[in-house]
Amino acid sequence: MASFYDLNKSHYFLAVGRHLSGAAVLISVAACTEGASGINQPRDELSYLGVATRLLETDLVNLSVAIQGGSGEGEAVRYAECAAAQYALIRGFGFARKIRTNVSKEGSVTRADAVYVISEALPDGIATLDAEVVVSDCKESGVPTV
Repeated sequence: MASFYDLNKSHYFLAVGRHLSGAAVLISVAACTEGASGINQPRDELSYLGVATRLLETDLVNLSVAIQGGSGEGEAVRYAECAAAQYALIRGFGFARKIRTNVSKEGSVTRADAVYVISEALPDGIATLDAEVVVSDCKESGVPTV
């Protein structure tokens, strides 16, 4: 939520902006909006707490991941995706399809319990992962894999 100071600062920039060019007005409004929306506010430090895998069938795997801090659910789901993609590669497969992901939170720890089908060919469905592409993206993003 924007503070009184942020709102007043926004009005100041808008008032000054009336005397500036159109581009300057857009820049000052964008700067105000960013500060007022809280986008730059710090978040909790994110820690990846580990992955547990359990092979349910030859092509079906259950992954349980946990994180602490961060923004929570989305990061835990992403961690599970990264782990599933790496697991598919380890088992000699190139693709994975998400069956389900359940997310729970206890205090500052968020857990994701996911089930994926792994396969050599691109599986049917909309929640599919190209394992090599996902693992590469995870490494670039700093999200650990299995």
